[in-house]
Amino acid sequence: MSERGLRVLAVDDERPIRRFLCSLLSSRGYTVYEAETGREAVEQARISGPDVIILDLGLPDIGGVEVTRCLREWTQTPIIVLSVREGESDKVEALDAGADDYLTKPFSPGELMARIRAALRRAAGLEKGSVFTAGDLTVDLAAREVRIGDRPVQLTPTEYTLLKVLVSHAGRIMTHAQLVQAVWRGIHYEDALHILRVNVSNLRHKLEQDASRPRYITTDPGVGYRLRTEHVAAAGDSGSS
Repeated sequence: MSERGLRVLAVDDERPIRRFLCSLLSSRGYTVYEAETGREAVEQARISGPDVIILDLGLPDIGGVEVTRCLREWTQTPIIVLSVREGESDKVEALDAGADDYLTKPFSPGELMARIRAALRRAAGLEKGSVFTAGDLTVDLAAREVRIGDRPVQLTPTEYTLLKVLVSHAGRIMTHAQLVQAVWRGIHYEDALHILRVNVSNLRHKLEQDASRPRYITTDPGVGYRLRTEHVAAAGDSGSS
């Protein structure tokens, strides 16, 4: 997908942050729209029809979480939260409200651009086809086959369902609650949370070269899990809890 001409809505009440985002994104060929309040963000999203939204949480009128909920009532445009708030509860609340990703300030421009590209690929459906690949991992959803290189991987029905959910949201942080709801509807959350962790551990032992240093299914501590789509060549990028 060409990045040139794609539209980004940058929402932040700090002018220097917006100026930096405009400079960074414009240099990559994006068309950038700005908003400094939550109400402006919702209105600008309706007017400009952005391909991706970068959203601060600490806005002066409507908080970023509420803005996300408002946007999710009528659009599935990818939302990447960019915030100084580092607490687990802030991340979980934003992601459960419908945000696609969460980066804390200060952030690496390279990481932000990688997250934007991943969000755009998801929105375009390029990673939701019948075959998903990342590194040596191949998941053929039509054939229900999973391979590491040429080696077939045998999964239980629950493990496969969990992996399928992660594949369908590849590159995005999925909170514990979102995964529990998708895989274990009707089970008490606390019970399902333990089962989720067991199944993630089992998947890692079957998919990873070193389950204690996962390359594919990575952890955002206290928040959830992400199936990585980039930079999976080297082991040891995230914890395994």
